[in-house]
Amino acid sequence: NGEAENGIVNGMMDHEGRPAKRSQSGYWRSSCYIIGAGATERFAYYGISSNLITYLTGPLGQSTAAAAASINIWTGTGLLLPLLGAFVAESFLGRYRAIVLSSMLYILALGLLTTSAFLDFRPNELDVLLFFGSLYLMALGQGAYKPCILAFGADQFDDNHPQELRSRSSFFNWWYFSSCAGPLAALLVLNYIQDNISWAIGFGIPCISAAIALSIFLLGTKSYRYRIKRDEKCAISRVAQVFIKAAMNWRVIPSTSNNNEEEQDTVPHLRSQQFKFLNKALLAPDGSVEYGEVGIIMQEVEEAKALINLIPLWASSLGFGIVLSQPSTLFTKQGITMDRSIGSSFDVPAASLQYIIGLTIIIFIPIYDRVFVPLGRIATGNPSGVTQLQRIGTGMLLCTVSMVIAALVERKRLKTASQYGLAELGGAEVPMSFWWLIPQYIIFGISDVFTIIGLQELFYEEVPCGLKTVALSIYLSILGIGNFLSSFLIFIIQRVTSDQGGQGGWFSDNTNGAHLDYFYWLLAGVNAAGLLAFLCFARSFKYTNRITP
Repeated sequence: NGEAENGIVNGMMDHEGRPAKRSQSGYWRSSCYIIGAGATERFAYYGISSNLITYLTGPLGQSTAAAAASINIWTGTGLLLPLLGAFVAESFLGRYRAIVLSSMLYILALGLLTTSAFLDFRPNELDVLLFFGSLYLMALGQGAYKPCILAFGADQFDDNHPQELRSRSSFFNWWYFSSCAGPLAALLVLNYIQDNISWAIGFGIPCISAAIALSIFLLGTKSYRYRIKRDEKCAISRVAQVFIKAAMNWRVIPSTSNNNEEEQDTVPHLRSQQFKFLNKALLAPDGSVEYGEVGIIMQEVEEAKALINLIPLWASSLGFGIVLSQPSTLFTKQGITMDRSIGSSFDVPAASLQYIIGLTIIIFIPIYDRVFVPLGRIATGNPSGVTQLQRIGTGMLLCTVSMVIAALVERKRLKTASQYGLAELGGAEVPMSFWWLIPQYIIFGISDVFTIIGLQELFYEEVPCGLKTVALSIYLSILGIGNFLSSFLIFIIQRVTSDQGGQGGWFSDNTNGAHLDYFYWLLAGVNAAGLLAFLCFARSFKYTNRITP
């Protein structure tokens, strides 16, 4: 069309409100700023979260079970708040402004967190309140930041341009690459500073990093493409209206007495015949099809169907979300009791073992993007190499394998502790090298490359433009609810397996006498059940047609 010939990107404008020109905006020139900002922000986040269990069980004096529950609840909250952040961004602020404002809130939270670490913990109730208040303020800042910056980055690639559309699949790969490359320094340098020098300095550096992330993002302002906002109500309101109207009309029978053939065919000719109950949102109380401003247009019904189409896949992925919360909590506690020495004078911080996951991801993503995807394109003809569903299913299978290995290694660690008479000595180091943990971390990292990126791409691609931030926040809720479910499981299991005084059990403070291996077997089973459910839903899943605003 004319717009394509003139290099104008349909539905997008530049920073001055003019139609966006392909040669001057968007694509990799813009997404590089976004990827850089994302990597720096992840450094800040993991600088806090990766070693949090050590801080809670150390200076704050919490038990292992309480600390793991606190982290899971905080992380889960941070991954559920994007549902609120997406609503605010799509309804009022827009993605760009939401990213800037949430970044400023993020920096404030990290500043307060650093201040709390400077205080003398005894612990004092007021100091503890400041610490947790800062953590949850940080979670609030993430609420708008996480879904908006990913959606905004993907927006820089034009749906209607073949080369840019193909590159968008690579964007999701490189976005996750940067999200894992950023934390590597945090897992090595910051964890060492926090464990051996100062928690205040270890928290202050992430605050500076968050400020740098905002600066990098602002540098790209003039090169970004911005979606032209529709004059109509926001997509979230439109979808909500569809569900409300369909529920109100659930008893209404479509009229067959109308002589207008075009009106009779309106409902049957919706693009998707899935979820037919939503078609009733188009009906008036007398069963006829409504038109005009009062009625709900067909596109709005299609928007609602596109969103609900993802719900079964979302539900079946919750098991994966539970497993994903383990490396920063129980995996770390597992590593604390093992021989982590390299040479005669250096001990690897237990939290830094998560570095292996990040390192695996940054090594495997280029291999996947430059080798697997081109070969997949030749074999399947799919621009992404394989479908998103195939990618997610592969990752969930690998995740199950990782938990099986974790259970077997933990069983060996406990057996070694018993053989050396260390089962009753909680703080004793077991003469078993941390290298035994490497396989579970590596397979876990490869699993992430398949599952996380597949979910991001699926939830972005399968909804209309106005719902992309919402869909990505729903994807993030998989991880958030997974953390809550993990915390709930830990609480229930500890109550059931501990004695009347709350001692012992699967999550005993004496890790050498606990049974994390039982929990890992349970998680392997939960994730395997989720994989089976996912495969069943994937068989009937229908990819939606792109719906332009």
